[in-house]
Amino acid sequence: MAAELRRGRSARRPFDILEAFRVAGKPLLLSELARLTDMPVSTCHGVLRALEDSGYLYFLATREAYPTPRLFEMAREINSNDPVVARLVPLLERLRDATHETVVLSALQNERAVNLVVVESDQTIRYASRPGDVKNLHSTSLGKAMLMAMPESERLRRIDKLSLNPRTGLTITSREALLADLEQSIARGYTVARGENSPDVMAIAMPVRLAATSLAVAVAGPIARVAAAEEAICAALKRCVEGL
Repeated sequence: MAAELRRGRSARRPFDILEAFRVAGKPLLLSELARLTDMPVSTCHGVLRALEDSGYLYFLATREAYPTPRLFEMAREINSNDPVVARLVPLLERLRDATHETVVLSALQNERAVNLVVVESDQTIRYASRPGDVKNLHSTSLGKAMLMAMPESERLRRIDKLSLNPRTGLTITSREALLADLEQSIARGYTVARGENSPDVMAIAMPVRLAATSLAVAVAGPIARVAAAEEAICAALKRCVEGL
């Protein structure tokens, strides 16, 4: 078990380095990167050299490091060939245009939901998220939509494995309350999260299954605005899901 944990940490280290650059938004010294990633300096140095040797990072004269455009170019090529994005983005954009709120497509990954596509609202005050963001199943409409779509035996098994930690003061933190919420969701055909994962944000979601992939689509925005348009949003979301 300890060996597996060490291997897991080693595999994540290059991504921790890149995330540190994203958060800092500037070139960083080795010592700064080691501190930001909670990595021993010697280990951090080795990861930096590996990234440099592969062309993903370069050093300035000040000995600060920064990623090269190679990572961006690779990501753009990968994204352009994503079968989910190519097929589904036009429908998600139509849903955004119909609701004027942010639309998020997520996939089930282990015990969490990972954002695949985010189509942001055109309104000044809007819900913001990013592709790759990982969300809890119990506190988000997307996660609850995935749980809702599962056979009962699998749903119970998944819930028993979840850590029902609070994200806000409104997060459901008991197994019984989550099951009751999901029963209501199944009866009406969609899930709702009102301030349960992000304060002042309401999201409405429905599940989607493409082949063996468990997905969900959510419309999210300020609570007052989404609550006032809940019926219209649900109708537009249903049309989108049926199109998917």
